[in-house]
Amino acid sequence: RLAESGGGLVQAGDSLRLSCAASGRTFSRSAMGWFRQAPGQEREFVTGISWGGGAYYADSVKGRFTISRDNAKNTVYVQMNSLKPEDTGVYYCAVDARTPGSATVHYTATRYDYWGQGTQVTVSS
Repeated sequence: RLAESGGGLVQAGDSLRLSCAASGRTFSRSAMGWFRQAPGQEREFVTGISWGGGAYYADSVKGRFTISRDNAKNTVYVQMNSLKPEDTGVYYCAVDARTPGSATVHYTATRYDYWGQGTQVTVSS
């Protein structure tokens, strides 16, 4: 089970830190990703991190978001700075459990096996 937290309503330029805690099994050797979905739009990749800590970002968030993981806590984080209204959406964390130990981070949602329930992020202008 994955549980996201940390979402909220903020103003443009503010920061938020999202957390995703896994329970029931460990995902320390699995890549994990964050996706977001705005109303009427498809779920899109935001950032992902390999089991070894390699980080990848969508162009729209590069330089503003930072992903990290704490394998001892089975938790992944994303620090979101300089938030923009277009960052608004439901943020989901996900685990790619098919290829443990792989350095690859996939950008497509279909490559992820487990998903959290999502946390809403709303950025007002």
